[in-house]
Amino acid sequence: MAACMNSAIQSLILRLHEINAVKFGDFKLKSGIQSPVYFDLRVIISYPDVMVNVANLLWEKVAHCNYQSVCGVPYTALPFATIISAERHVPMLIRRKEAKSYGTKKLIEGKYEDGDICLIIEDVVSSGLSIMETAEALSNEGVIVKDAVVLLNREQGGYEKLKKAGIELHSVFTITDVLTVLKDADKMSAETVDRVTNYITQNRFNPGQAIQNEANPKTLAYGERAVLCSNPVTQRLFKVMEEKRTNLALSADVTDCKQLLQLVDKTGPYICMVKTHVDILEDFSEDFIAQLKQLADKHNFVIFEDRKFADIGNTVVHQYTRGLYHISEWAHIINAHLLPGPGIVQGLKQAGLSKGRGCLLIAEMSSVGNLATGEYTEACVKVAQENKDFIIGFISLRSLSADPELIHMTPGVQLEEAHDNLGQQYLTPSEVITKRGTDIIIVGRGIYQAKDPAVAARQYQLAGYDAYIARLTDTLTS
Repeated sequence: MAACMNSAIQSLILRLHEINAVKFGDFKLKSGIQSPVYFDLRVIISYPDVMVNVANLLWEKVAHCNYQSVCGVPYTALPFATIISAERHVPMLIRRKEAKSYGTKKLIEGKYEDGDICLIIEDVVSSGLSIMETAEALSNEGVIVKDAVVLLNREQGGYEKLKKAGIELHSVFTITDVLTVLKDADKMSAETVDRVTNYITQNRFNPGQAIQNEANPKTLAYGERAVLCSNPVTQRLFKVMEEKRTNLALSADVTDCKQLLQLVDKTGPYICMVKTHVDILEDFSEDFIAQLKQLADKHNFVIFEDRKFADIGNTVVHQYTRGLYHISEWAHIINAHLLPGPGIVQGLKQAGLSKGRGCLLIAEMSSVGNLATGEYTEACVKVAQENKDFIIGFISLRSLSADPELIHMTPGVQLEEAHDNLGQQYLTPSEVITKRGTDIIIVGRGIYQAKDPAVAARQYQLAGYDAYIARLTDTLTS
């Protein structure tokens, strides 16, 4: 194959190996897969000759395509897009990782009009997710994406998935090309060649598997999802769920601290999380928090304070960190309404991210006639995708996103469908986990009003986890 390959491409591959942009060993990718080869293309910015060479090859690959502007996927592809824009006189757009909380609050910077066509530029493609996220951000501003160009295609489904989304992917070379050039140049040992060849074969895109995954997007086990998460709380939560075989969250809606602690101690072995309403406690004290944290360590669960923040950014910072409760000091997870706008997320993130905390957006509610629907729910999903370092998922009645990093928690769960006289609607664990594809069942009165809360918690643990196993089994056999 190397003999038929453009000599400029062969030279670039050898140069990338020379500057250690291509590495061999044992690497864990963002997907959780162990790979014997890793492409660290960020190093290219220290080699201007390589940057210019890459930009020229990318340009040549798509010179025939139709577009009015270019947009590099942040961050590694930005230098390539900049060079192409400056040398070829093509306007450039920039996609922010997150929208500004001030000024224009734009996610896309630059001059564009509705209906403009933009070319996306990327360094490496595996699944195509980064390109699709950039295309979505552009599309939300009325900019059309028809083509994307990438230096390296890892041949792991990106081309096919982008094709289905209406985006044609053009690559300068593939991982197979890299292997061929380095092998022919004696830059790899026979053992390494075999390892990488086996890796390519085992991880090459399988169309049948892709169809299965798209039909059943929640196919990964809790433990598998843990390794994909960037937020430490989600990592821990998924690990707890896997180790304890539970997706049950106890909603401890009692007003007495002693009663709450006794309830948590009895049910602790069966739950992955305790959800508190600290402001309904009639005898709150710092000693209560200390004892609750001790129980969390004893029974291995996380603490979720159901504060439902819903104010401007500056106010929620004080509500989260100060006052009587100092919530940021002990609650692993909080939640918030998005009604005030993205500023509430930035405020809470400012206070909680450095402490390793996580936040859920209340995207849907279980009460009759609630207004958390439609465009509001869609906005919650968009903001979560843009802030996955702090936003860990949703309070919702169904799966809203196929992103394995985002977790879905559903309140209003009982063993039998029912409703109360205040508009609360109850769903079964099977309906919530198996059919609607959420991850955690939140149960309150069904446990703390039971004759024996420990026995009730055990019943819900089994029902919830059985529903989860049924969903995994259905995915594998469908």
